[in-house]
Amino acid sequence: MIKNYLKIALRNLWKNKVSSIINIVGLAVGMAACIVIMLFVTYEKSFDNFHRQNIVRLNEVQKFPGMAASQKVALSMFPMAPALKAEFPEVKEFTRVKWDRKYQVTYKERRMFLPQVFAVDTGFLKLFKFDVIKGDAHKAIESPNSIAITQQTAEKLFGNEDPIGKVINHYGGDTATFTVTAVMANPPQNSQLQFDAIFSLPGIHQKWMDNWGGNWLNTYLQLADGTNIKSFEKKMPAFLKKHINGDGWKYYELFYLPLKDVHANSADIGLDYLNYQKFDKKSTNLFAVIAFIVLVIACINFMNLSTARSADRAKEVGVRKSIGAQRAQLAIQFLAETILLSLFALIFAIVLVELALPYINNLSQRNLNLDIFNSPQLMVVILAGTLLVGTLSGIYPAIFLSSFQPAKVLKGSVESGKNKGTLRNVLVVGQFTSAVFLMIATIFVLKQLDFMQKKDPGFTRDQIVTVPMDRISDKNYELLKQELSGNTLIKGVTASQDQLGSHLDQSGVEFKYNNQPLRELSGTQLVVDNNYLSTYNIKVIEGKNFSSEKSANGREYIINESMAKELLKDYPKAELSSLIGQRFGYDSLGVITGIAKDFNFNSLHYKIENLFIVNQSKWGFNTASIKIKAGQSKEAVEFIKATWKKLNPDHPFEYQFLDDHFAEVYQADNQVSQIVGILAALAIIISCLGLFGLASFSAEKRVKEIGVRKVLGASVQNIVLLLSGHFIKLVIIANLIAWPLAWYVMQKWLQDYAYHINISVTVFLFIGLVSVIIALLTISFQSIKAAVANPVKSLRSE
Repeated sequence: MIKNYLKIALRNLWKNKVSSIINIVGLAVGMAACIVIMLFVTYEKSFDNFHRQNIVRLNEVQKFPGMAASQKVALSMFPMAPALKAEFPEVKEFTRVKWDRKYQVTYKERRMFLPQVFAVDTGFLKLFKFDVIKGDAHKAIESPNSIAITQQTAEKLFGNEDPIGKVINHYGGDTATFTVTAVMANPPQNSQLQFDAIFSLPGIHQKWMDNWGGNWLNTYLQLADGTNIKSFEKKMPAFLKKHINGDGWKYYELFYLPLKDVHANSADIGLDYLNYQKFDKKSTNLFAVIAFIVLVIACINFMNLSTARSADRAKEVGVRKSIGAQRAQLAIQFLAETILLSLFALIFAIVLVELALPYINNLSQRNLNLDIFNSPQLMVVILAGTLLVGTLSGIYPAIFLSSFQPAKVLKGSVESGKNKGTLRNVLVVGQFTSAVFLMIATIFVLKQLDFMQKKDPGFTRDQIVTVPMDRISDKNYELLKQELSGNTLIKGVTASQDQLGSHLDQSGVEFKYNNQPLRELSGTQLVVDNNYLSTYNIKVIEGKNFSSEKSANGREYIINESMAKELLKDYPKAELSSLIGQRFGYDSLGVITGIAKDFNFNSLHYKIENLFIVNQSKWGFNTASIKIKAGQSKEAVEFIKATWKKLNPDHPFEYQFLDDHFAEVYQADNQVSQIVGILAALAIIISCLGLFGLASFSAEKRVKEIGVRKVLGASVQNIVLLLSGHFIKLVIIANLIAWPLAWYVMQKWLQDYAYHINISVTVFLFIGLVSVIIALLTISFQSIKAAVANPVKSLRSE
């Protein structure tokens, strides 16, 4: 019987080639989208699952005086971890992580720069399950002068030599000698912690052991089994009050994130430097929902086309029922046909996934792969999903087709039914509502991304090359500046401790207005060279820029408009100019020499914060900013590289255009926009496939009616409008439903951005017009084909 079912199923699929191809292609595209998104979601959810489940990361909420709003940060204070372990039985173990980038190490004559190294507590390898393949994991970093390196680092630095016991040197601000005690496996790609070597933290940073003021590292705790995190957090205010002097404890809150949630639940947490491929779970969930919608649209296509062609199977049902076939048997056969079609679609879908994965991996910066033959679990999930899709798609057509009464259908009185036509209309409207909604969402997402990338940030971003510096190369900054400035390719050279577009540090300052009491507050700080503002074309609206010579009044500060308004909030009648010359700063108080126009030094996700800029070259710089001549970028970069090599022969030259840095800042937004756009395109393609199939069926069933109309004088235009009008009406209804839904959702979504576009009615009208045109083009081929057919042939055919 099963063999017979398969034979009949294949025969019917071959007989109805057009509808079969439409169904297979539609289902395949929907399945492929779901498989790719399933791989992406699975990858995202796999982050840090190989570690123990009771590890948490300590985070802070900071609300300092003068800050417009509180901020969450991933950093914490050095003494917190040992104090927590000593005072709370909930804490079983801890480790702190301080990172360094471009860490220079040498072995004999071989020198290399490790992309990232961690200084950690000895509890690091107790908390985290990073495999040690050589050496003793328990003693790997017990000594202050011991270092554990990854397998990749070992191969690059030692080649075929055994690294254990070898001595390597680091030259820099914290020059040190290390003995290699262990070789670790390279961290998995789905680990938020990515490193090239680890060494002992307390041995390097003893002087910070009792500092409860600075936040400059990450803290991880292993909690006792059964610990309630929320209850534990309620004990933190008393803990802070005990250890932080005065009222300083009031400016902090502590909260904990389970390690497995850090990767996807840290979108609102700043200074989150150790979160590899950080990606908001809201975006991941959005992809899953849209992919599911695309698959549902493909299933709707099948139901529509199957019920539309019910009359073609009516006589078959009647004959088989009259010779004893049971309804259940017929239903099983029709369901088997659907499942067979789904299996064909699965094969096509796998091909599509394999073709698309290189592009998806490049876009998402992940390494997704469809290794179903080496992953039985993945194979079972995909096959089970395919069977479910086939069953859900075919269950209604199977019940409907098997319900025909043999006496009626054999007499030719098949009732496709008004209700069945209504259901098809509802499903078509549902398809296009989803497709139109996704098209509108894609347009707004792309417009917001374009707005963020093109909005004037208040400073020059074009033709700026940034070069990272460390404590060694920074000593040659003045020479670098002098050498570069003498060339016509260079328009300006400046430097800073932080790079625009990155999250800048907060710092406490003091302010004294005339004879009023001294005020303590906090703001974002930017330490710069004296020509920084002029190089970046940041406007000074009151006062003057930094002096090239040392000021007689001490340290000079330039504040932004937001900080100026904060300083004058208690003096509503005072002018901004009254702040010039007022005492301001930290340590020995300096003076405010200028007020800069507000500029977006951070991502447009955030409002402009209170900022103060200080000129202190002796504190050192981490980034050189070089403004180059437009149109000669290649020559300018080569000149910068040659000059760098001359001054810093032992340091590799790295550079980045500031525009590219800001592109990285908005990389996650760009990924979301492109993936949503791809899924929206798939939704409209599948919807159009279904519309094409229904238009073909409609034209086929009305062939004699069209012939009669043409004989009576109807024009081709009349016939096309007759066949197209009904479907266009459904698309218009879909737009009227999708518009308010899209308006509501996009309004909510845009609220996540401090600076965003306005919702424009034009977009809705444009998408409405585009959807109608797409639908019209989809069905016009069949409509025109039917309209130009010879009426003699259509009226003569039986």
